[in-house]
Amino acid sequence: MDFGIFYEIEVPKPWTDRSEIDAYRQVFAQVELAEEVGFSHFWTVEHHFLTEFSHCSAPEVLYGAISQRTKTIRIGHGAVLLPFPYNHPIRVAERIATLDIVSGGRVEMGTARSISLIELEGFGIPPEETRPRFLEALDLITTIWKNDGRIAYTGKYFTIPERTVIPRPVQKPHPPIWIAATGEETHQLAGSLGCGVLSFTFLVPPEEMGRRLALYKRAWDACTTPIGAYKHYGAATFTMVHCAETDKEAQANAAESVLWYTRYAWDLIIELAKKSQAPSYAYTKQMYDMDINAITFDYLHQNDMVIVGSPETCIKKIKRYQENGMTQLLCFMQIYNIPHQKIMDSIRLFGKYVLPYFK
Repeated sequence: MDFGIFYEIEVPKPWTDRSEIDAYRQVFAQVELAEEVGFSHFWTVEHHFLTEFSHCSAPEVLYGAISQRTKTIRIGHGAVLLPFPYNHPIRVAERIATLDIVSGGRVEMGTARSISLIELEGFGIPPEETRPRFLEALDLITTIWKNDGRIAYTGKYFTIPERTVIPRPVQKPHPPIWIAATGEETHQLAGSLGCGVLSFTFLVPPEEMGRRLALYKRAWDACTTPIGAYKHYGAATFTMVHCAETDKEAQANAAESVLWYTRYAWDLIIELAKKSQAPSYAYTKQMYDMDINAITFDYLHQNDMVIVGSPETCIKKIKRYQENGMTQLLCFMQIYNIPHQKIMDSIRLFGKYVLPYFK
């Protein structure tokens, strides 16, 4: 099983002129340590306008810096937002290929369509169009790579005259492709396209995650015409992680930040659920009846919706994830206001005791 260290890049208030500078420099130090102790992947999101929650609006710039500070860790978009005008697909193909070159062939391309109304409205994207815009952009990117950079394309959203897109990626025919998924439909879509899936345990126990991953696997097994040049299997799952010497210490360090993140993310999903009638976002309405203020850290902890505890506790919880079909754990450790040094300590402990157990 693989382990990735995952970032939103959270910057809690009150802010100073150094808040974002310090946050990014801490990310550098944490990722360098994560590589040293044995993490195989580094992932970040792409988000816009989400103050405190995610100051990671230009991750491709960060990846270039990370690529020069590391040697072996895989560098993953977790994920690049494909509905235009978030990103033009030709620019995505160019950036991914350039990053693959400067990193020595270490890129993983995660893709997403967005689940936040504040971001969609900010870029003028109708929620009901995110799925078709996403699919056409992904088709255009993979068409470029399958044709060694040559492209002439006519679609609903893009018409590209004959061109050659450069540079070309180091990994042949192209880097692995992943699709971020929350609802059942998108898990199945990722499988039907022959891509890896980036799943979530947000307010979801491991068994429900496992049910969704099983839907993904069945669709992946049935896929005979992948959207890329080859099928890539991967069942990665995001969750909040903090490791300390004891369960008591880990919970004292992380509980407040875990709840802050949970409530912020819930608010984003509910806002979309209330205002959007797009069928592909129908699953978000399942959270309507949930009283988010009644969600406690103990509830999340006892249901293994988070992995917070001693190394022994972390191992026990991860085994439950593994039993439900996960092949890579995306460890979100830089959660809200957990101090940098405690995150570094968590990474070291995780590397010393948890990672070797699953090798």
